[in-house]
Amino acid sequence: MENQAAALVAGAKEWASYYGDFPNGDEGAVLTAVLRVRAAWDANDADAYADMFIDNGSQLVGDNQLTSRDEIRGYVAEAFAGAYAGSRITEQPREIRLLNDTVAVAVTEGGVIRRGQAELDPMNEVRTMWIIVNRDGDWRVASHQTCPIKG
Repeated sequence: MENQAAALVAGAKEWASYYGDFPNGDEGAVLTAVLRVRAAWDANDADAYADMFIDNGSQLVGDNQLTSRDEIRGYVAEAFAGAYAGSRITEQPREIRLLNDTVAVAVTEGGVIRRGQAELDPMNEVRTMWIIVNRDGDWRVASHQTCPIKG
């Protein structure tokens, strides 16, 4: 029982560190959307991942502009069954800006850590811009776009 409790505390501390400079208030609430996307990816759960987007949410992936929750779900389900099976992501928040009470922009840096890798390959590091909207008190992703940091 002590080992289980220690593991829970360690996990909570690890997740708390993901908030970086934005642990509280409105910025922290916005960042929960990013962290829920991360948790869904880490679980390789395409449904939970896609459900973090609004119905007509978009995601730019390479040359593919996915323009609905269903397209996003299909894309990540295929990825989790193939090249990204067992992968996880890392996202470090760099900026969170509330544009009004229901729309925010977040900028993160990180990337995909492939199965079997201990850490992110610096050549795969990306910067991500998130448009996050508050729908009925719940922050969800309207748009997600990444670009490589190193060319």
